[in-house]
Amino acid sequence: MLWMKLQERGLTALSEHKGRQLASKWTKTAVLLSHSSIAPHIPPTKRFTNNNLKSMLDTHQMVVVKPVVGAGGHGVIKVTSSSDGYAYTYYSHTKRFASFAALIGALNKQRKGRAYLIQKGIYLATVDGRPIDYRVKYVKTATGWVYRSMVGRIARQGLFVTNLCRGGKMVTAAQGISRSLTSGQVAAKKSKMRELTVLSTELLESRFPGIGQLGFDYGIDKQGHIWIFEVNTRPQ
Repeated sequence: MLWMKLQERGLTALSEHKGRQLASKWTKTAVLLSHSSIAPHIPPTKRFTNNNLKSMLDTHQMVVVKPVVGAGGHGVIKVTSSSDGYAYTYYSHTKRFASFAALIGALNKQRKGRAYLIQKGIYLATVDGRPIDYRVKYVKTATGWVYRSMVGRIARQGLFVTNLCRGGKMVTAAQGISRSLTSGQVAAKKSKMRELTVLSTELLESRFPGIGQLGFDYGIDKQGHIWIFEVNTRPQ
């Protein structure tokens, strides 16, 4: 009866559903890397092994290692290499190591046997010295996919993760872009994130029928390039 009344008024009921869940970050990232227009927006990513970590640190000097399955920034570690040795930062705590073997030993204790990924570290644009990234929530309704939100998340002072549950501050995407880059870039950056969201959703839905909601985590680096860090099928 409600549906008929809505139709009579020219309205459409938005029937959202959670849909299929995909917990593995590696599975989703591998699919996105297979698309020539999306791959340039994915940071170089490998499975966590000792050799892969050493290789990526030699190439990039800063990487982020994170659980294949996880949320809320839990378990995400920034790892750096320099002429003085190695260091990792977990939340606001940094530990330094004179050797790669010592670094691996500490990381393995932190990982506790869980599968991890390694991603090239990105030097994000900042707001008052704090990194900012963006969450775009995209959901499937009775009439198709629609945007539910596009917001910026500014990291708490002293942290590199921006998650709101870790003290991050939420702003509108426009505010975040204008404060970290320039106001003249707002429209173009938002448009590009929407374009990547639609393209990525089409690809993921073709591979994994039944998904019903997606949360895209985007970053914009200091040069203005847009990166997709991960896609969640159970966005908060």
